[in-house]
Amino acid sequence: MGYIAIDLGTTNVKVCCYSADLSPLSSKGIKVKYDGTGGIVEFNPEDYLKLVLEALKESIADSYGGSREKHYITLTGQAESLVITDKDYNPLANAISWMDARSTRETELIEAHFPQKQRYEITGQSYVTETFPITKMLWLKSHRPELTGSGIRYLMIKDYIAYRLSGVVKGEYSIYNFTHYLDIRKKDYWGEILDFCGVSPSNLPELVEPCTELGTIIKEAADEINVSYDSIINCGTLDHFAGMIGTGNIMKGKVSESTGTVLAIAAIADSFKTDKGKIPCHYGPFPDSYVYLPVCESGGICLEWFRDKFAGNKTFKQLDDEASQRETDEKLIFLPYINGVNSPEFDRNASGVFYGINIEHDEVDFAAAVMEGVAFLLNKNINALKELDISPAEIITTGGGAKSDYWNQLKADITQIPVVIPENPEAALFGAAIIGAVTSGSIADYKQAAELI
Repeated sequence: MGYIAIDLGTTNVKVCCYSADLSPLSSKGIKVKYDGTGGIVEFNPEDYLKLVLEALKESIADSYGGSREKHYITLTGQAESLVITDKDYNPLANAISWMDARSTRETELIEAHFPQKQRYEITGQSYVTETFPITKMLWLKSHRPELTGSGIRYLMIKDYIAYRLSGVVKGEYSIYNFTHYLDIRKKDYWGEILDFCGVSPSNLPELVEPCTELGTIIKEAADEINVSYDSIINCGTLDHFAGMIGTGNIMKGKVSESTGTVLAIAAIADSFKTDKGKIPCHYGPFPDSYVYLPVCESGGICLEWFRDKFAGNKTFKQLDDEASQRETDEKLIFLPYINGVNSPEFDRNASGVFYGINIEHDEVDFAAAVMEGVAFLLNKNINALKELDISPAEIITTGGGAKSDYWNQLKADITQIPVVIPENPEAALFGAAIIGAVTSGSIADYKQAAELI
């Protein structure tokens, strides 16, 4: 039996197949396409499913040949992207990406109605942002009422893909942390905010623990990707948490950070300290576990934005190589708030700034300033974690930013904490494979798995 990991990413859908001993065999990534303008960011959920099936089919063929073997398939990926379906789980509209910003007014209405302290104690979230599905549901109530009511079902994208593979509809706690309608201590929906937004629990899936087996793959999907009908589908967990598992960050003393589209920092905690009310706390990947997870929307997207808008003549590697050959210009400063709300300040009115520009600066200087600014944002969040008695001895770095030696060195210099790069660069995919191995019984537990990394 092999292990197959699916990462339902924002930029790319990725699949990696592993052998019985968790050696990677073949991976496939396919870019996701979006529609919309003026803050609207949508995608077709059926097209997204096709990307998943295509990536699965190619990776499985490359890894296991034409044999139809039993495999263990685990999902991980993004949280907040919303799929709107009918009672039979047929999509009724484009899915709404977490990047969609249509619900600014609705965000303000929720902030005004529910005090920050109440929201934090229930959801673990320090702020409300347009990324949260609850704000989109309130927007639908006013703007698309035909997509509300008793006949509607709201799923996260991972729920929907898992359903199309297994025929089972479940939501899992680590993903629903990001909806702003999960009570993370009661492990149930927060009824009061649902009522306010015109949503009923009957519109939503039953909730289960992360890393739950959903059952065997449905015949249609098995035939499409060429696996045995006995293959198992596991709902997995959030990509950041799968990345923690994939890097062995499952105990105190370690922090993992991912510089992908967003900058996300993750640390296991003993408990949820509701009196702090600053750093987002989430239900973790294991039963009754918690993870402090400051997420900064202005992470790797800052460098992507700068390169695409102002330095399209250079690749990321060229910018990185040239920046590493120069002295850091401490006078050129970048404040990485191009997407507003960022931990630990949570100020949606914040905006990005380049400061200290002179006539000698070129695109490489600006790119270096962008990377430095994101590194200082990481440091600010590390300091906030220290206030919660989380003092990491090392930072495990993953995501696209981990490919940059220059950026990694900046992070180490600024935080004064060693930055280590895991042997397996696709931490979330590897973590999903480990989930499969542990859940299937091939590995005793996650502690043993961490010792193998």
